[in-house]
Amino acid sequence: MFTVIGIMFMGVLAGFLLKRQGFLKYTGTTITVLIWLLLFLLGVEVGGNERIIKGIHTLGIEAIILSVGGLLGSVLAADALWKFISRKARLSRKKEEANVLDETKLSTEPDEPKESKLAAMKGSLVIVGFFVLGVMFGIVNIIPIDLSQTDVSFAALCALMFCVGASMGRDPQTWRDFRALDVRLMLLPVMTIVGTLVGIAVVGIFLSHRTMTDCLAVGSGFGYYSLSSIFITEYRGAELGTVALLANIVREILTLLFAPLLVKWFGRLAPISAGGATTMDTTLPIITRTSGKDMVVVSLFHGFLVDFSVPFLVTLFCSI
Repeated sequence: MFTVIGIMFMGVLAGFLLKRQGFLKYTGTTITVLIWLLLFLLGVEVGGNERIIKGIHTLGIEAIILSVGGLLGSVLAADALWKFISRKARLSRKKEEANVLDETKLSTEPDEPKESKLAAMKGSLVIVGFFVLGVMFGIVNIIPIDLSQTDVSFAALCALMFCVGASMGRDPQTWRDFRALDVRLMLLPVMTIVGTLVGIAVVGIFLSHRTMTDCLAVGSGFGYYSLSSIFITEYRGAELGTVALLANIVREILTLLFAPLLVKWFGRLAPISAGGATTMDTTLPIITRTSGKDMVVVSLFHGFLVDFSVPFLVTLFCSI
């Protein structure tokens, strides 16, 4: 994780030093292509994982219910925070006061593409297509090498983070955003954690064969499927561990696929909250594209704190 972040900062430095070079204008296109590649590779990994595919038939629906419940809870909490900040920004503009929110573009006019919901859906469908194609390739096993045993995905992620950093480094607005970060945005990790657990608690009522603590333990992975599933398998057994694995993979995938629509429907903080513990690495590029470069600092801060909470919360709910 910290290696990837280090590579991103190398990109920031390169973008700052080479900002007058013409080739940097292609970083946006490169980021898009690399996102497609990573979704394809993730699909191959999912399709080629026998444990996941077998689990989909018996535990998949349960995992999806928990994942969607937690994700919706988190984005609704993020939406409430976004509306609170936006309302304050409107009041500040009306009073013509110098407010840091205006400098960071945290206003009711977010820095997002002026595109229709149909266009946003089209972009999501393209991403879904690459993921589904990858799953099909993984299931039929037509790729001659086991990609999960190679560093292809990691190399693509590093390249993606370098490009994200370069796009930040060449944009002077990034530095103004960092200096003017609104302290109220530091509440976002708390909103994500509370919103997720509330959402999980609501849908957990309908899973009568699971205890509430089982459901909350699964939701406390916040997309960190590897660590959370290991802890849950150790404490509660392989079955619930598989549910945790699937549920948290689904959360990451939903964030990657539907980030543009989350921005449209729930505001610019929604993809960050939906990404949970992954906003420091795998979901950061799509957050940068959909929520804006000025949200990168928020995303890194959010990912670090939520990531840090995973082992403590999962262990807590597993031990109750």
